[in-house]
Amino acid sequence: MADIESALTELADEFELLGDWEERYRYVIELGKDLAPLSDAERNDANKVRGCASQVWMVTEPQAGGTLAFRGDSDAHIVRGLIAILLRLYSGHSPAQILAFDARAAFDRLGLSGALSSQRSNGLASMVERVRRDAGAVS
Repeated sequence: MADIESALTELADEFELLGDWEERYRYVIELGKDLAPLSDAERNDANKVRGCASQVWMVTEPQAGGTLAFRGDSDAHIVRGLIAILLRLYSGHSPAQILAFDARAAFDRLGLSGALSSQRSNGLASMVERVRRDAGAVS
């Protein structure tokens, strides 16, 4: 399994190919379309991410070998894409790797920090905090 930095480099390379932010937004939305939907039962209060303007749910699943897998969904297309980016970065890694990763620097590198509205940036930060909290709970 590649490390989180390798996943980030792959994403950054994909973003570089796209050029302007209109194309990148379309790509983020496309990434979100590939997310497996959560079941109605998983769209519960315990899985809901607080601090997001749209509806966001995330499920954390410990895997054999001590890694974590994440699944998520949202009612907003761009947010689904942001979830897909988070899943690419974090799923399949150990709690220690997740907690050591600098998400803010990663979003700066992808150019997301300057391209997202403050409301979406806050929601993204809430999703990262949820991932980190869940990783910390099992580490």
